[in-house]
Amino acid sequence: MKRIVSIALCCIMLFAALGLTACGDGAKKPEGAIRMAALKGPTGMGTAPLMDKEKYPDYDITIGSDPSAVTASFIAGEYDVAAVPVNVASVLYNKLEGDVVMLGITTLGVLYIVETGSEINSISDLAGKTLYATGQGSTPEYILNYVLEKNGLTDVTVEFKAEHSELASLMATGEVTLGMMPEPNITTTMKKNPDLHVALDLTAEWDKISSTRLVQGVLIARRSFAEAHEEQIKTLISDYTKAAELINTASDEAAQLIVDAEILPSVQVAKVAIPRCNIVFISGEDMKNTASAMFDVLFSADPKSVGGKVPGEDMYFVK
Repeated sequence: MKRIVSIALCCIMLFAALGLTACGDGAKKPEGAIRMAALKGPTGMGTAPLMDKEKYPDYDITIGSDPSAVTASFIAGEYDVAAVPVNVASVLYNKLEGDVVMLGITTLGVLYIVETGSEINSISDLAGKTLYATGQGSTPEYILNYVLEKNGLTDVTVEFKAEHSELASLMATGEVTLGMMPEPNITTTMKKNPDLHVALDLTAEWDKISSTRLVQGVLIARRSFAEAHEEQIKTLISDYTKAAELINTASDEAAQLIVDAEILPSVQVAKVAIPRCNIVFISGEDMKNTASAMFDVLFSADPKSVGGKVPGEDMYFVK
């Protein structure tokens, strides 16, 4: 009798488990926090407000300093969503055979020409000069080359440094007097060298010779994740839009959030840097049109920069 009861209980438990599984498949399992990665600097600034666990418990955000490490972790499936440079989004789309969708544009142009003298007042003043820069083989190089080429500047010598910190150090000491740097490196370097100033805004120069906006950072997700968690992704898009708006106030609150996220060292630096970081959140058809035009420019500069081919229309999460 005991054996019969035992068997009956096992059957009941088995059917209950099957029933729960069937219900779970139909209604989907309760969704956990979105695992998100972002980089230090402007690419990650928009995520700072979302790191407040009390207001936004559904996001588990990691801020990294090594783009290659963040990319490798995203490929390995350790993150569902990532804020990355625009060309990296295309490379991942191609590498993962389309298992990447773009949710929004997070960062427009953040590159500037800085100098310690007063020789550079227009883009044409770069003719015959040696310009130090970072970002060789990535979007900063392609952006610079595009601007120089469109302005007919073929005699500018560009010397690349491997790290932002190396160039920042050289400009802080005055060893280098003319360079292309991104924010927030500019603000931190100018605090060390008061003779340093912004001579040219490369976003403004880009606008003069291009019909599309300059894009540098985007938010992507694994397609498989986005399709399985569409409502959660839509909420993220809404939350990220509000987060970007908050950061752009350049208020003490916004600056403190960036410092708390360990993206910048101080509130004072953050408040100065934010207006030059062009933090946005552009989604939908506007994102699609803007990003696809940027990919065309990058592909023309070097097909390898976007992973060999421009992403298809299926890359864009437009709902």
